[in-house]
Amino acid sequence: MGEAASLAPAPAPAKTYYDGCPGCAIDRRKESSTGIPYRELSFVGITTFVSSLPITSLFPFLYFMIQDLHVAQREEDIGFYAGFLGASYMVGRAFASIFWGMVADRIGRKPVIAFSILSTIVFNTLFGLSVKYWMAITTRLLLGSLNGFLAPIKAYCIEVCRDEQQALGMSTVILFTLST
Repeated sequence: MGEAASLAPAPAPAKTYYDGCPGCAIDRRKESSTGIPYRELSFVGITTFVSSLPITSLFPFLYFMIQDLHVAQREEDIGFYAGFLGASYMVGRAFASIFWGMVADRIGRKPVIAFSILSTIVFNTLFGLSVKYWMAITTRLLLGSLNGFLAPIKAYCIEVCRDEQQALGMSTVILFTLST
């Protein structure tokens, strides 16, 4: 019997929270709430939807935009130029995504998310106002480069959801990304 008592797990140490610590505030909020964080998940859904619009909203009118920009010599060449224009967003995103992850770790997720939404609004508008092919390529490249949204929003979902609700939080990100 003495051996069974020594193999029993030790009680978990009490958690220590510090004033002014953002991580401690989030942990306290997660411990005190028992329900699903609907307000936070609606924020995640709306911002994810807004962030994924530049990827998908381009393709229905891309053919006509290339045609109006008079870049292609023949109608068969429109797809060639449209491919470069469509890919420039993802090229910018690929080069800058690691940088935005480091910035989010250093200054916080919310400022990066806010900046990404603002840059999406500005550069998507500038893309729509492009009158030259190089302007369209540049604004799409900058739109992708300044959109450091996806990694911080996933981390935000993990932060605001309790352990048993994290699958719901990540599903919200995926659902609104695919819904566009």
